[in-house]
Amino acid sequence: MSSAPYGTWTSPISAANLAKASVRLGDVVVDSVAGKVYHIESRPSEGGRCVLVDSDASKDVVGKDLNVRTGVHEYGGAAAVVSAGVAYFSNIIDGRVYKVKNGDSNAIAVTPESTIYRYADFDIHPTNSDIIVSILEDHTDSTTPASVLNKLCIINTKTQAVSILVTGADFYASPRFSPDGSRVVWQQWSLPYMPWQSAEIHLADFSVDTCQVTNSKRIAGDGANNSVTYPAWATASTLLFTSDVSGYQNPWKYDVKTHKATALLSSPIPEDFGQPGWMLGQSPFAVIDNGAQALFSAFRGGRAILYLIDCLTGSHSELANPYVGIQAIHAVDKQSVTFIGERVDSPPELVICSINPLKFSVVSPTSVSAPSFPKALYSVAQPITLKAGPDLHPVHVVYFPPTNPDYVGTSISDERPPCVVYAHGGPTSFAGHALDMTTQYYTSRGWAWLNVNFGGSSGYGRGYIERLATNWGIVDIEDCIQAAKILSQPPYSLIDPKRTIIRGGSSGGFTALGAISMGSDLTTFAAATSSYGISDLRKLLEDTHKFESGYPLGLLGGDNKQVPEVYKGRSPVTHADKIVAPLLILQGEIDRVVPKEQAEIISKSIEQRGGVVEYKLYPGEGHGFRKEETIIDALERELAFYDKHVLGIHE
Repeated sequence: MSSAPYGTWTSPISAANLAKASVRLGDVVVDSVAGKVYHIESRPSEGGRCVLVDSDASKDVVGKDLNVRTGVHEYGGAAAVVSAGVAYFSNIIDGRVYKVKNGDSNAIAVTPESTIYRYADFDIHPTNSDIIVSILEDHTDSTTPASVLNKLCIINTKTQAVSILVTGADFYASPRFSPDGSRVVWQQWSLPYMPWQSAEIHLADFSVDTCQVTNSKRIAGDGANNSVTYPAWATASTLLFTSDVSGYQNPWKYDVKTHKATALLSSPIPEDFGQPGWMLGQSPFAVIDNGAQALFSAFRGGRAILYLIDCLTGSHSELANPYVGIQAIHAVDKQSVTFIGERVDSPPELVICSINPLKFSVVSPTSVSAPSFPKALYSVAQPITLKAGPDLHPVHVVYFPPTNPDYVGTSISDERPPCVVYAHGGPTSFAGHALDMTTQYYTSRGWAWLNVNFGGSSGYGRGYIERLATNWGIVDIEDCIQAAKILSQPPYSLIDPKRTIIRGGSSGGFTALGAISMGSDLTTFAAATSSYGISDLRKLLEDTHKFESGYPLGLLGGDNKQVPEVYKGRSPVTHADKIVAPLLILQGEIDRVVPKEQAEIISKSIEQRGGVVEYKLYPGEGHGFRKEETIIDALERELAFYDKHVLGIHE
């Protein structure tokens, strides 16, 4: 073991092997008839193509000319369903839905040829497998976000006919047939709300002969102040879902016979059961034991908790759980579920959890490969709740110290490590404790890393999320600034206040840009990186997609006509002349969520006044980088930028 200045340590984690480790488990799909587990993985080495994989056999279900991904709501999710060995999936290349039998390489289109329709979130009718309910996103008119239409539809896979089932709301999610096929349930919401702000659950009778619904009614959600989400059938007469009426997303149930919705637990638990619905299909629970029980995941202190809940009495027990993150829970059989499990010291795993006795098994073999590093190389999360501002409000952060078994520390007396402050996207997202290789790329080189779950982040209740209401561009920025300052001072003194940088993607990029242009202390950060970040809020409403087109209204207090001074005052480009920190901007060329014009406008503004800015545009990339060559270049470019402008290392 040796010592060397922080930030200069030699690490075995390269951008190239990190990119190869970026094969991502995107979703889990279970064949409810056969009890067989599949998963969807994203492969940077194949241009970011998403593939449906037979998990046990580690075998691709679809050919290389197909991409199992959907553009519904732009963020996608829930792109495939499997029943009785037949997979149905959305192919983002042409927007059509295909079917393929496991073991057969020939996929057959089951929707008409079209470039204006997108499909997602499928459910197969239990008595007629030719009938599938799906979200249909219609881009016939896409001149404005509002002109894009979202509907529920029925796909007849035998005739390739698509018929409209439900219209009227701006968005739909989780359409699910009852076990006997006589009813269908779904979630819906409308602008300007996001699904975690205000949503409803509707139930209707369904005729398999006419493929139409009757007696449709709202069964949960008040249409304004309550979010209800993730509806799923426990039995033919009982529905489960989550509601945040208590201030936290908690389990609820609806009795079809009595027409009553009630809390499943006798008293609320101050924990969120599930994450906001940025992507489709991310269920936080699965029903087992013929509907008698359900396994739920929740968040406590930034990590995942597992509860086994009796669906009749609401009695519950917490299960010992080695995973700090749990995503996409689905039932496999009466006594087991599968999910994506995240640990602090190993890549995400596809897990089978058996309930009685409790056992966690990793599905193997798996086609998700990752370089093998010693666990001693990994920095382990240290959650901290800080008190910030004059009102001493809580700010939840996760600190990762510099870690490398080849080094005892720094060779410079009293040196503290440089630190990367990470502002997550959303902004109603969350940065947790799980192993993240980008974090380790830095910590293994002697950097500290700080995830800031600023006010507005999920996982800490609705009240914490609503701290950002009308205060976007204030609360997020100041929480990041204050977190960096507090951890650089006693009693913490963990990081070097003169060598702290801020980075973020999407809305996190906006926070990073804002921190160096309009924060309370523009000297807090020595450099910044914005990946596909928002620089001009006025352009955002013009350019963004439908799903988020109403989000700024709540975050900023109105639209640009109502509060023009807010949109101007909180746009980083307005304050570009105040930026003194070197800035790196990384952008996808075909980004529809935050178009490249957002990056170019602030880059040109800084260039015109002689500031330090580097701008890199990646052809063929959208909102988030998927290609192996892009991931490698972005990582190496960013580290080199900090080496030069923060550490003073020049090649």
